[in-house]
Amino acid sequence: MILERFFPDIYIKSVFELPLKELKARGIRGLVFDIDNTVAPFDVAEPEESIVELFAYLRREGFRLCILSNNSKERVHLFNSSLHTLAVHKAGKPGIRKLRRAMEIMDTTPETTAMIGDQVFTDMWCGHRAGLFCIMTAPICARDQLVTKVKRGAERQVMKVYFRKYGKK
Repeated sequence: MILERFFPDIYIKSVFELPLKELKARGIRGLVFDIDNTVAPFDVAEPEESIVELFAYLRREGFRLCILSNNSKERVHLFNSSLHTLAVHKAGKPGIRKLRRAMEIMDTTPETTAMIGDQVFTDMWCGHRAGLFCIMTAPICARDQLVTKVKRGAERQVMKVYFRKYGKK
């Protein structure tokens, strides 16, 4: 089915529900996060302390981390100022060139890396195109940039099929 390229491998409500034991059992060592509406609302410049603490915890658990965003250099670098992790701006998702480069830097492979994001047409498709395990989160809030708002209707239809097929919500 053509829609399956957009489906997540798993769906969680928040990055705080990441199934770390399952990820480790799958051999996942690298986690690539989208920023906007995955770890913070698009209009929030810096991460909340809970996200800073989550990233520190994930590092202590042995994961290599990256934020991969289609946003500007300024936005990504400001957001990353307290996360202190690999940060890629203007990623061109669903293109995979910069994702592949990030995996090189993290010393991970598609088989050992997971993509975490809130959008099917950028994050999930990008991750699947690169051969990654894909984890979709519910958007943090209803506020979106205009270009994202336009895609959300089609995205809801894709996810209806996903939830119907896999019986999840």
